[in-house]
Amino acid sequence: MYISVLYLIKNIKSYWNNPLYKNSFFIALGRFIDVGFGFFFWTIAARLYSITDVGIATALISSLGLVIAFSRFGFDTAIIRFMPLNDHNKVFNTCLWITNGATIAVSLIYLFLIDFISPELVFIKEYIPIFILFAIANSITLISGNAFLSLRKADLKFIQNLIMGIRLPLLIPLVFLGSLGLFFSVGITYFVASFFALILIKRQIHLAFQIDRDFTKKTFRFSLLNYLSSLFQSLPILIMPILIVNLNSPEEAALYYIAFAIGNLVLIIPEAMTTSFFVEGSHGTNLRKGAIRTLTVTYAILIPAIFIIITFGNMFLGLFGQEYLGALDLLRIIAVSCIFVTIYNLFIPLQNIRLKVEGIVVINLVRFVLLLGLSYIFLIFFGITGAGYAWLITYMILGIGILMFVKREGWI
Repeated sequence: MYISVLYLIKNIKSYWNNPLYKNSFFIALGRFIDVGFGFFFWTIAARLYSITDVGIATALISSLGLVIAFSRFGFDTAIIRFMPLNDHNKVFNTCLWITNGATIAVSLIYLFLIDFISPELVFIKEYIPIFILFAIANSITLISGNAFLSLRKADLKFIQNLIMGIRLPLLIPLVFLGSLGLFFSVGITYFVASFFALILIKRQIHLAFQIDRDFTKKTFRFSLLNYLSSLFQSLPILIMPILIVNLNSPEEAALYYIAFAIGNLVLIIPEAMTTSFFVEGSHGTNLRKGAIRTLTVTYAILIPAIFIIITFGNMFLGLFGQEYLGALDLLRIIAVSCIFVTIYNLFIPLQNIRLKVEGIVVINLVRFVLLLGLSYIFLIFFGITGAGYAWLITYMILGIGILMFVKREGWI
């Protein structure tokens, strides 16, 4: 018995000393905390705010996400891929200032075009300075968080995730603002998180207004292709709440958002493992062994998690209120699709490590066309459940395509 305990402790220590597992642990824990906060945030919001306010708020938050998506220029990925091999100070400051400048410009363009993009959100033009401030804070939080991961300081990223919990108590005093109260809760939280992120990053990096031209030139092609790839990857998810508000109703946008928030709970471990795989691969870890290890651990946890969501989905949705039970079929479809999403999630960092970014652009372009095209058609015929059908079919096609490619290349 004593020997077994010692053997167990020895194994635990060996896993803990492995950067892949250690960083995966903190990334997963941080994601659990973040998703947990998000779950409680929307649970409280559903009780305090009307379903219409929740729907409008999801569109506003997605608008913020769209601005960040267009302003990253691929530097959010470049900072993970190239910081380990270059001057940390130059890389971080270059990525930080370029993305911040782009964030301001993209915010102004988006707000100028808001009348055409989503008439339901025109009122946000009355709060332009606040919107831009929240966007900058979001950008700083994102770049700092990826810098922590690149430095193998996932524990600092975890602290950042903890700070994001501030949005929960903010819901109560801001309830009188309706949908803006929800939006301001998220925005203020990003502002606080960005402030503390810069304090934490100063322990690792010297902050200065510095843009390194050599680094920018050297990584231009990688960053540009990743920028295009990330746009194709993130736009469908960010556009969907706005599309549903315009095509269906704010109420259905709320149902969609909540179902996806719960359904994607099962992706916490896969996302943590693949992110850590990207970090370790960038540091020179054997890709084949790392990929096999990542998939093995991921599916061992993923399958039971999917079963729980399918079985108890009505209970999860019921926490938000009886009106949200209408998203049960959508929730179950999303959960099942995670089997195929995992294949896609591992393939992307694998190609980034190999600097085969062109393939990522192509696969994300296919995903972009399929997901948005199918969603638009299915939303008309099946309501919000159609978004689930589009999600599942898209990732089934991508997953099968990736497996065929991997087999052709002789990786399996």
